[in-house]
Amino acid sequence: MEQSSPTSVDHDRHASPLGAAQHAAPPPEPPRVLQDLLARADVQLNGSRPWDIQVHDKHMYERVFTSWSLGLGESYMDGEWDCDALDELFTRLLRADLGSAAMGIARVKLIAEHLRHKLFNLQSKSRAFEVGEQHYDAGNDVFEAMLDSRMIYSCAYWENAATLEEAQYAKLDMICRKLRLKPGETLLDIGCGWGGLAKFAAENYGVKVTGVTVSKEQLALAQQRVQGLPVELLLQDYRDLQGSFDKVVSVGMFEHVGPKNYDTYFTNVQRLMAPEGIFLLHTIGIAATSQSTDPWIDRYVFPNGKLPSAVEISTAVEGRFIIEDWHNFGADYDRTLMAWWDRFQRAWPQLEERYGKRFYRMWQYYLMCCAGFFRSREGQLWQVILTHPQRGNTYRSLR
Repeated sequence: MEQSSPTSVDHDRHASPLGAAQHAAPPPEPPRVLQDLLARADVQLNGSRPWDIQVHDKHMYERVFTSWSLGLGESYMDGEWDCDALDELFTRLLRADLGSAAMGIARVKLIAEHLRHKLFNLQSKSRAFEVGEQHYDAGNDVFEAMLDSRMIYSCAYWENAATLEEAQYAKLDMICRKLRLKPGETLLDIGCGWGGLAKFAAENYGVKVTGVTVSKEQLALAQQRVQGLPVELLLQDYRDLQGSFDKVVSVGMFEHVGPKNYDTYFTNVQRLMAPEGIFLLHTIGIAATSQSTDPWIDRYVFPNGKLPSAVEISTAVEGRFIIEDWHNFGADYDRTLMAWWDRFQRAWPQLEERYGKRFYRMWQYYLMCCAGFFRSREGQLWQVILTHPQRGNTYRSLR
């Protein structure tokens, strides 16, 4: 299933086994204003196409009018509507930029969300562990079922890969080659997850790794996985790191740093990395700078998260680092997310009793809206190579 195209609309593959079958009543008449708004994305309410929205409860309209994205997601979690191809629905909504068009529907709440990010440091040290507690500590069994054997929870590299396992191996090896890792060097992994990259680098490139995470569940499993290797993993915020390292890497963690902390983040990396060192930043990026984040994602998946734009990254590194390479393979995240969804679906019978119906619908909504985000090209995936200005050796880019 991992080899199937993520852009094809497949009724059976996308339909939720916990959704439409339970509803038999005729759908309520949809409000004209919402029909007109969705028409901009060629989406219909109670239409016949896989990406059309099937409404089961008229309460869904009130929730959408009240809080737009948050209301839409919560309504889906509660079974008030379904869609056979959620990923394609979100692709269409994002390409049509309905978030901007809907400002009149939920203007007050959207402005409040903007101000929340503008006025408060949502990624301060006191908040740093919230995302670990809410998302990454959700349950290792979910992630073990959904991810590849190394439990790599970031975009895979599908250039020459046919399966998720191959694509994640290719990504890890490309990272190590871009870092020019050599036996005996020290590598700092900021946001080490379940230790997949740390283990890979130690085993295949002979380096000594220090990794940090803000998730207790991640740390416990990661420490088991790296036993016997020159790898030290810590439950620690990146701002508290000490020492000097030959190379530094951060994969899928920068999304939790926040613009108010970009200067602090890069200043810390600058301090921790040796003069001849190399820093690889692997992060999701957004096509245009935004002062807020999706409220549903913020509440249910990644609290206090904020995606950077290219301008924000380049501004923050100016005067601290030289940008040696900027590699974008955002389209590969779409395929990665669809592979995760296929694996999660297959494993659901073993997870259902513990997590229940609402979790299933939340997780489906999360993975499918993210797939649409990358398929619409609003979302990008960047690997940026940074070096100290005083570095003497020439850096040659590779893929």
